[in-house]
Amino acid sequence: MNIRKTIALVAHDNRKPDLLEWVDYNWQSLQGHKIICTGTTGSLIQEKFNQKLKGSKEVGPEIIRLKSGPLGGDQQLGSLICTNEIDIMIFLWDPMEPQPHDVDVKALERIAVLYNIPYASNRASADFLISSELFKTGYKPKLKDYSSYINRKI
Repeated sequence: MNIRKTIALVAHDNRKPDLLEWVDYNWQSLQGHKIICTGTTGSLIQEKFNQKLKGSKEVGPEIIRLKSGPLGGDQQLGSLICTNEIDIMIFLWDPMEPQPHDVDVKALERIAVLYNIPYASNRASADFLISSELFKTGYKPKLKDYSSYINRKI
């Protein structure tokens, strides 16, 4: 039995076609999960699901759209990670194109690592994540204890 997950799907402009191709290939595995996206990515993914389910009585996954990354969507997503509302993040970022919000992207990646959520930054790692047996379970990542940092003397 699959446990419902909240999956963040994000892609820079030059990587949106790659993410849409990945969603097209994995759309059945994404069914029944909650998907959170930044900006335009959410619209494109919704469109993809509408195409896949056209003429079907099946309902696609719940898709929630945040603001565009450069307009604060990365921070919104980081906040959701900090409050344990994201189970998995797939962020296909563009290593060949400078981004005006590069510091936000780095902060989002840092938060994903800090909160130890499964995070894929390319298609191969996204394929491994979604095909893992752990994807179908109630797997909860172990969180590092930062209490010594929080309670440090300043």
